[in-house]
Amino acid sequence: MFDRERELDAILDGLVNSYAEPLAINNLETAALPNRRAVIQAFESLQRVLFLGFFSTRPLDGSNLRDALSEFLGPCYGAMVEQIRRAVSFEERRLPIEQRRPDDWAEAQVLRLLAKAPELRRRLEGDVQAAFTGDPAAESLEEVVFSYPGIRAITAHRVAHALFEIGVPMIPRILAEHAHSHTGIDIHPGARIGRRFFIDHGTGVVIGATAVLGDDVKLYQGVTLGALSVREREPPGADGRPRQRHPTLEDGVTVYAGATILGGDTVVGAGSVIGGNVWLTRSVPPGSKIYRHSATQGDPRGRED
Repeated sequence: MFDRERELDAILDGLVNSYAEPLAINNLETAALPNRRAVIQAFESLQRVLFLGFFSTRPLDGSNLRDALSEFLGPCYGAMVEQIRRAVSFEERRLPIEQRRPDDWAEAQVLRLLAKAPELRRRLEGDVQAAFTGDPAAESLEEVVFSYPGIRAITAHRVAHALFEIGVPMIPRILAEHAHSHTGIDIHPGARIGRRFFIDHGTGVVIGATAVLGDDVKLYQGVTLGALSVREREPPGADGRPRQRHPTLEDGVTVYAGATILGGDTVVGAGSVIGGNVWLTRSVPPGSKIYRHSATQGDPRGRED
């Protein structure tokens, strides 16, 4: 017979002792960290503000629209302020007081984010329209909003990128990984994505932190916009931004399933088409069509066969 209480006490002793070891995961200050569930709830409230007509449970018109929006805007504001405050507190926990952000910084950033909501709605309108017109299988705009993983991913990205651009720590990555876990689409909050962006199917798409995408770009499943292997972190550029490690896709580029495009110096010219399973590590001029074989050698225009 075993003594359950004694066994559990021994297990607890072992766990407590493991925290005395100098391990990188021994952070015991997690009370200061953002609460992931609260961050996601705040985002979902904002998502309802952006797509209110799709999520409302009652008829809407000009007489009740303001009240309906406020039902979600208020909870989003309060929760996001608290979670950003926690993220900032954790990030600055070892800084001298004089180097820390002002006490009202989190509130100011949430107000900046919410002030961008009308523009976020315009951007997302373009994304939804691009999905509807770009996919013959789409039956309606409602189907696109409710069902398409690409819209779910780009909605999270538009919000995460807005927070990333104003210097909010940690929260943008929580939103990006939330979308990743639900869609299989991995977009770093730092990626700059233009208007009318469409990801068809979507599973396995990866877009790196310094990627730049123009307007009317279309990606299919399994596309990677990645970095060439680096040995160590590089210092930021003269403008304070991270040095570009990921490719640039100019306006109107289409990249088919399974293609991999790597490197910060790689620019895919406007209107180009990159075929399925292509491996591309060099720039191609506007209007290029790259098919089948590696584009690291030979004619950068590829073959049309």
